[in-house]
Amino acid sequence: MFEKHFQIISIAVEAVIANKTRSILTALGIIFGVAAVIAMMAIGTGAQQEILEQMKLVGVNNIIVIPLDKADNSIDEEDESGENEESSNGESGKTSKSPGLTLKDVESIKKIVPTLHIISPEVSYDVTGIFKDVSSPIKLNGVTPSFFEVYGLKTDKGRSLSEAHVKNGDLACVIGAKVKAKFFPRENPIGKRIKCDDVWFTIIGVLENRLVGKSAIENLGLSTFNNGVYAPISSVLLRYKDRSAITSSERRRRGNNDNQPKKNVNQLDKVIIRVKESSQISPTAALIHKILLRRHLNEKDYDIKIPELLLKQEQQTKDIFNIVLGAIASISLIVGGIGIMNIMLASVMERIREIGVRMATGARKKDIVFQFLSEATLISISGGGLGILLGIALSKFITQITDILTIVSPGSIFVSFGVSVAVGIIFGYMPAKRASEQDPVVSLRHD
Repeated sequence: MFEKHFQIISIAVEAVIANKTRSILTALGIIFGVAAVIAMMAIGTGAQQEILEQMKLVGVNNIIVIPLDKADNSIDEEDESGENEESSNGESGKTSKSPGLTLKDVESIKKIVPTLHIISPEVSYDVTGIFKDVSSPIKLNGVTPSFFEVYGLKTDKGRSLSEAHVKNGDLACVIGAKVKAKFFPRENPIGKRIKCDDVWFTIIGVLENRLVGKSAIENLGLSTFNNGVYAPISSVLLRYKDRSAITSSERRRRGNNDNQPKKNVNQLDKVIIRVKESSQISPTAALIHKILLRRHLNEKDYDIKIPELLLKQEQQTKDIFNIVLGAIASISLIVGGIGIMNIMLASVMERIREIGVRMATGARKKDIVFQFLSEATLISISGGGLGILLGIALSKFITQITDILTIVSPGSIFVSFGVSVAVGIIFGYMPAKRASEQDPVVSLRHD
């Protein structure tokens, strides 16, 4: 029985090889269909991986507070428009009386919020980093030790900042991986001093390389971490710049002159609050809003973001997008299957005499079905194999050209290959059945 089936498969292989051009053209639909499915599923898997990485990065229990009127981080840089923004109560032309986001807000949140687990205030400035004859723009960040815990940042060399550094206002710092590569490509930076504009900081640690997606930077206000210098927040505010330290006369002058360009008076650029349980996020965010609204004189000059909700919304959007892409890619497989069916039907009509000879020499109907079904399956299998290679190559090409993360999973390969084989069998069955129903006598008389 096995030998008979093997012989039939051999005949099917010979028929496919004898019509190379037709077989290749027939397989093209399957090739491109499988490649499209693999590439689309790779984009979907990559998007899910990015979401998971962002979840790990920002934490599932975090709340982010960012000032709404935050100006550029460069020193003393003013709003280019020169126009006063509207206050949160909708009255234009009135100068804001809010003190902005400050360390006092952080202290109030610490004292009042019972669900608080970790709080991390941040301030950042664009500065010029200098070491020996190397100069490059970098980001100077004033942080506390909790900053590294919130983002899960670990040092590749040296050690991290401690509470003692913050308390004493030490000029110590931890640098990112890109800063290390720019200024210290061939030497150990630990113990060296790097100049940030006019302030010198001693390097005590180097962070591990950390990649952050563009969506996380735009939607969640994250930085790349790699191009930053991280110093105690007390040192940055005391030794470098504190935007909230303006005199009362300057405040009055700004208050009496509506045409004065608006400055960023927020002492802090961001505050990260981590709660103890995920279920406490929404009520904690509501409480923080009340605290800040009271402290900011009923002006909502801040934005409270919940990364978990933003990421879930982004994931839902990407899931819908991936389903649509997968459906479109699957249509090409169906079109490929229809192509196989059409070509096989044409093949049956061309080989009626061959069918008659086979049936006259003892071949049964199921043998004829098996032969033509084998041909269709062989075409779909070969097309599926080539489609897998093309899909993997296409996924890598997409990543290199567009910077979209693509991950080709074994599951996507098995699914697409299995579907291609199934398409070959399903769409090849009707032509095979039609071949088996031919009258041997009429077939032998066919020219």
